[in-house]
Amino acid sequence: MGTDVELPLVGAIAFGIIDRGTNVLQVRPTSLCPLSCPFCSTDAGPSSRHRAAEYEVALDLMLDWVEQVVRFKGSRGIEAHIDTVGEPATYPRLVELVQGLSDISGIEVISMQTNGVLLDEQLIGELEDAGLDRINLSIHALRPELAKEMAGTEGYDLEHVLSVAEAIAESRIDLLIAPVWVPGVNDSELEPLIRFALRIGAGKKWPPLGIQKYLAHKRGRRPPGVRPMSWRAFYRALRELEAKYGVKLVLSPEDFGMRKAPLLPAPFSVGEVVKVRVLAPGWLRGEVTGEARGRAITLVGAWGLEPGMEVLARVIRVKHTIYLAEPL
Repeated sequence: MGTDVELPLVGAIAFGIIDRGTNVLQVRPTSLCPLSCPFCSTDAGPSSRHRAAEYEVALDLMLDWVEQVVRFKGSRGIEAHIDTVGEPATYPRLVELVQGLSDISGIEVISMQTNGVLLDEQLIGELEDAGLDRINLSIHALRPELAKEMAGTEGYDLEHVLSVAEAIAESRIDLLIAPVWVPGVNDSELEPLIRFALRIGAGKKWPPLGIQKYLAHKRGRRPPGVRPMSWRAFYRALRELEAKYGVKLVLSPEDFGMRKAPLLPAPFSVGEVVKVRVLAPGWLRGEVTGEARGRAITLVGAWGLEPGMEVLARVIRVKHTIYLAEPL
């Protein structure tokens, strides 16, 4: 966003904190991304067709909110997972964010999802010293031309990302290689990626690989001619690869120490009419972001609404800590 607006940091999908009723909190400091992957579920990057605004959260505000949520959840055994609808390394104060999270009582693991293009050896060292425990690194192919195609840009430097992977593996930060399996596109890349992860020493504490199933999302990008695999076929293929390479690929929450934990209560219920103060443009076109009852709430179908307006809206979705409503 180009203007400074203080929004509540619970309630939205594009920024802030998402609590899904477990001991893992998703921490989203930015929505920006330098890549335009053709299968991106959030339509991120320069080629986005649906985005109307990008967000960057003030560091102190983020840390204050995280501390409040951690305290609510019991101040013990919490994992702060820095992920975004874009790329976390676009956040200019990433090292300070990791350091600040490590100083919060109750946070015992700090992890991050990244495509690796903005990382280098110096930044990895700084993140290591700040207290980062694990990096989930998205690498989808080991053939340079296919890797560029899957990143949606000719500027994607596979050799750089592979050197980043090796630097992470050599540090105290654990490495998990996390390719998205796009059927018909990178099928032949999975086994080379498994061999690469095992060769460089990924997975010192957690699993070395987290192969993700491609899903077609309503507002995400869909590669032409690609049909998602069934979950049954996906898990069958992973089990075959597990047997071949002797590595765990069918993962469960327990592999990451994930457990149920109190969910922040929702101040809304579906069907309820609430007064919403519009504070900012929405993440996607046709949306605005507002505040109601101390939470962020996204108004959909909100064409013509501007910051500063107050409107009545009917709540249409309450899932975990993500709230949507339609203006009346």
